Amino acid sequence: MNLLRTFDTGMRGLLGHRLRSILTTLGILFGVAAVICTVGIGTASADSVNSRIAALGTNLLTISPGSTTSGGVRGGGGSANTLTMQDVVGLADKQDAPDVAAVAPVVQAQATLVSLGSNWATNVQGSSPGWLVTNARTVSAGVFFTQQQVQQHAQVAVLGVTTAAQLGVTIGDQVTIGGSPFQVIGLLSASGGSAFTNGDDLAVVPITTAQDQVTGGSPNSVQRILLSATSGSTIGSAYDEATQLLLQTHHIVTPASADFTITSPTTLASTAASVTTTLTILLASVAAISLLVGGIGVMNIMLVSVTERTQEIGLRKALGATPRDLLRQFLIEAATLSFVGGVLGVCAGLLAGILVPHFAGIAVTITPTPVIIAVVVAAGVGLIFGVYPAARAARLAPIAALRAE
Repeated sequence: MNLLRTFDTGMRGLLGHRLRSILTTLGILFGVAAVICTVGIGTASADSVNSRIAALGTNLLTISPGSTTSGGVRGGGGSANTLTMQDVVGLADKQDAPDVAAVAPVVQAQATLVSLGSNWATNVQGSSPGWLVTNARTVSAGVFFTQQQVQQHAQVAVLGVTTAAQLGVTIGDQVTIGGSPFQVIGLLSASGGSAFTNGDDLAVVPITTAQDQVTGGSPNSVQRILLSATSGSTIGSAYDEATQLLLQTHHIVTPASADFTITSPTTLASTAASVTTTLTILLASVAAISLLVGGIGVMNIMLVSVTERTQEIGLRKALGATPRDLLRQFLIEAATLSFVGGVLGVCAGLLAGILVPHFAGIAVTITPTPVIIAVVVAAGVGLIFGVYPAARAARLAPIAALRAE
């Protein structure tokens, strides 16, 4: 029997039990759709995280203090006060750090801002004019505070667009932070945010004023230092210069004993990529289990089909059908069920990629690779789980099959 004839026979066998065939394909359909959708969500999440990190700039370095130890218990990173304004001055020295373009010390705290008509709790950061450069931000209205205003402990503030909107204020208005009045002199350009932070919901004030009115503590201590390299190609040199300078000023002999850490967007990007990849694989693996269940369903239905068609198999063998013909026929039936389920699953996955962002607000990025892999795997599942039923049909003895009732 030629291949075309075998295929026609297999299709007539499936169409003879339409409802059963449709229900069998549903297992494969949902499995493929789930894999495509979960991988799409993982891809979109990775793209979103990478874009947020890229928005920080490729030449940004962040210096954080080390950890404290109390009673033999180490605190978390950043719990010690190991960074000072002397470190900031040293890093800004072009002779010691020629590849550092800008330096910005940062202290921050949560505070409630009060305007004439509203109030809003947000993150208040104290810094210097270098904050704009190191954070790759711009001012959309008004101006940023100057170094002179930092030295004068000026009570001025630059707000993110979200904070300004919540307070209902604009340039020249006054807000109260920590019980002290601040004049709004600038509004930052919108930068967006992520699921965890909103880059437009903050207030930036001179670091001296923040230490006086918001954060308290020693005026010589800073929570972190932001550095901007002269270019993306010099970020490695800037990293080495900052490390050597801080080791020297902190009187630390070995880098392993450093009481500070320096991170870059490259480090953040690699960490984020590792996390999102792991989550995507985890979600896709869970979704792939439904494909396995669908394959078991195909095997079950094919076994039932072999049992029901025992006499047909015996008659075909008596008329000259070879075991190879029967094996090929039942494999075609199993693969067809899986392939049709895979194609319909792709359609369902693409539809989910449109509906999920619309109704759930979750981004989904569907690429061709997982779609192709899902269809191939679905067809492969059908073949694998169809081998045993097909082999069982091929092994039936003609006389025993014809006598079966």
